[in-house]
Amino acid sequence: MAEEVGLDLVEISPDAKPPVAKIMDFGKYKYEIAQKAREARQNQTHIVVKEIRFGLKIEPHDYETKRTHIERFLKGGDKVKVTVQFKGREQTRPEMGYRLLMKLSEEVVECGFVEFAPKKEGKSMTMVLGPVLKKSQAAKKPTSKPEVSAPAVAVKVVAQEVAQ
Repeated sequence: MAEEVGLDLVEISPDAKPPVAKIMDFGKYKYEIAQKAREARQNQTHIVVKEIRFGLKIEPHDYETKRTHIERFLKGGDKVKVTVQFKGREQTRPEMGYRLLMKLSEEVVECGFVEFAPKKEGKSMTMVLGPVLKKSQAAKKPTSKPEVSAPAVAVKVVAQEVAQ
């Protein structure tokens, strides 16, 4: 019967009693499944974890630069793993690294939150910051139109009155 119409007989559920079969164009069916899979992949968001490393004796300007990088990553929708490296005798003072990480988390609270609290692992202390906005929301952030200044509006109104 399927050959008369020029279609294929496809077994849908072989385990059912009786087995379920359907008459369809199998090539078209495979193409539609591939299209749905491709569309699903396009709508996926890839979670990226960026890493920033600090030294315990970081200078204020270097700290500010790295903080702005962290804010940019968080606003872009990426997670940030912040690591403080301890060298030599600094390892006996983990509370200083903890204070540095907590200070950082308080400064980036508007664009990120602490996902994993600071934790000491060997010669380093790590903390993971998560973005407030999801990656898809950050990518679709609406761009505001530039505001037209009052003199430009007044010039348009005067030009319309002169034209009449």
